[in-house]
Amino acid sequence: MMRQRPSHPDQMSLDWSKDAEIERIIEARVAIRAEAAALRWRFRLIFIESLMMAALVLAAGLTLGQPTPLVMRGAFLVGIACLASGMLLIVLSGVTCNILDHVRRRRRR
Repeated sequence: MMRQRPSHPDQMSLDWSKDAEIERIIEARVAIRAEAAALRWRFRLIFIESLMMAALVLAAGLTLGQPTPLVMRGAFLVGIACLASGMLLIVLSGVTCNILDHVRRRRRR
């Protein structure tokens, strides 16, 4: 439980909880920021996953004594394929969410 600090005497006291419109605006802004942050994290995770898969293929190929150009090409292709499939999943999930929102709005009418 948080304790409230006494405010400065010169500070104007604002009670945000009583105004529903301001509360709605704040919630909408927080939702937009959270959605943008979630999208950035998805891109970061996909990028890291792609690098890890490419590194895994590179390490396995070199450990098994395969020709270096073949291993490098394989690691590159695996990394690009992983990145492309991750991007495709992000796009498809966004499209699906938009379609579901459209269907829900249509049902409410």
